[in-house]
Amino acid sequence: MKYLKSHPWLSFKLSMDLSDYELWLKFGEVASKCEHLLGVPLRPEIAEELNRVFLTKGVMATTAIEGNTLTEEQVRKQVDGELNLPPSQAYLQQEITNIIDACNQVTRELIEDKDGSTGLCVQRICSYNSQVLRELTLEEEVVPGVLRTNSVIVGNVYRGAPAEDCEYLLDRLCDWLNGSDFVAPNDDLKVPYALIRSIVAHVYLAWIHPFGDGNGRTARLMEFQILFSSGLPLPAAHLLSDHYNRTRTQYYRELNHSSKSGGDLMPFVKYAIQGILDGLRGQIGRVRAHQMDAAWENYVHRKFRDKRPSPTQKRRRDLVLELSDKGWVKVAKIEEISPKIAVAYAGAGNKMKQRDLNELQKMGLVIRQKGSVLAQKMIIAAFLPSRVERRDSDDFRA
Repeated sequence: MKYLKSHPWLSFKLSMDLSDYELWLKFGEVASKCEHLLGVPLRPEIAEELNRVFLTKGVMATTAIEGNTLTEEQVRKQVDGELNLPPSQAYLQQEITNIIDACNQVTRELIEDKDGSTGLCVQRICSYNSQVLRELTLEEEVVPGVLRTNSVIVGNVYRGAPAEDCEYLLDRLCDWLNGSDFVAPNDDLKVPYALIRSIVAHVYLAWIHPFGDGNGRTARLMEFQILFSSGLPLPAAHLLSDHYNRTRTQYYRELNHSSKSGGDLMPFVKYAIQGILDGLRGQIGRVRAHQMDAAWENYVHRKFRDKRPSPTQKRRRDLVLELSDKGWVKVAKIEEISPKIAVAYAGAGNKMKQRDLNELQKMGLVIRQKGSVLAQKMIIAAFLPSRVERRDSDDFRA
């Protein structure tokens, strides 16, 4: 085997430092936040939007790393089936389409459990490569889904493993990833072990570089498959690709260091875990904002519950709800905040609008100031559990 001399870091071993308490605390926080996301009930349209937002980010990220120049807005249009590009940019759209379709297919197969297996095999990895390269114009020697037969240099700095060893190396990688080294000893460690397994799969595929093209996209698709199949929430399974793209220089630096260090994966693991943790914190923030919106809407409806149903009360309730995400609004421009409010106040005159705002202010739902009005949505924060905010300058000494 030539790789033993040319790529000795392909040892299929991982030394975890169990004494690195900071890393394991981060693993614990990632697991906790995943459980939080999995246990939060969202309205169907909000849950679907969250999935689309992070599918968009993940797809854009994994193609942008390879040089695709489409923006996040354009990728979102493709996710929604609404993107129209000129023929000169058709290849960019095809690259995006391939990743969207591949992620959706992996998601669908895992949810429906079509093949009854979440393990990795050479056939599955080759299938992923074929998917990400579908209908793209490639170099003559590149065949999608087929292991390369020639030597390859990545970015003029890294040479992939010897071509004649690629099939053996992929076989061994799959056996290792499916083996006991990555089986969590208890349920509490399932998420940390899944994360480690996904990161190792990514880095080893990058090291082996078994295909003539699409190795990075294939590696990140494998990573997504492992994370989602291991029970992570669907939006969270896209976070590592997004992290790699946002920190692209460090991504390549960590990959390079991991091989030059003789195969020490821990720096890359720490880099990746910090990224997914930051991403999860952002996702929790989004979910919390949606929960606050739902709580505010329920609060408004409760405030009107004891009032006699009438067109007037419905109009006032609609007004405060439409004001909820607008910030300060000039009273003179209230009719412009939405078509519904424009219709409600069409031809009504200023007096009715003032009576409605005065009543909403008495109910504690809006604040009025200098000709402007603000929905008092911040009142919902008062219903959160109390805690003491300790400043860094606080001193507990007597």
